[in-house]
Amino acid sequence: MAFATELLVSALILIGAFFLVVGSFGLAKLPDLMRRLHGPTKATTLGIGALLLASMLYFLLVRGAPSLHEILISVFLFLTAPVTAHMIAKAHILRDGALQNTLPEAPDGAGWATLKPAREDAPAA
Repeated sequence: MAFATELLVSALILIGAFFLVVGSFGLAKLPDLMRRLHGPTKATTLGIGALLLASMLYFLLVRGAPSLHEILISVFLFLTAPVTAHMIAKAHILRDGALQNTLPEAPDGAGWATLKPAREDAPAA
């Protein structure tokens, strides 16, 4: 049982390290910001997830005590990484202004990302 556990934990560590290297390489080598977002949000999130899973399995199967810290870190990581990437991408698009002229007019007459009230003559949704 100990050899199988060590083999599984080692495989998860290697998988996690591979994804971390791929994500870091993508972050360093991809040409623009929108492509660079995929490195840390996808590959490194999977890499850290595999490392945390390896740590959870090690503490559960070898030490005999489940670890709550890795579960909390995983939940936090998988909830915040996509939201952070979305906010960075949205800020980049709005700062650059490249897509502002290509969006169709919103059906309520207000902008797509605005707090302005709808026009009086806009159709009701």
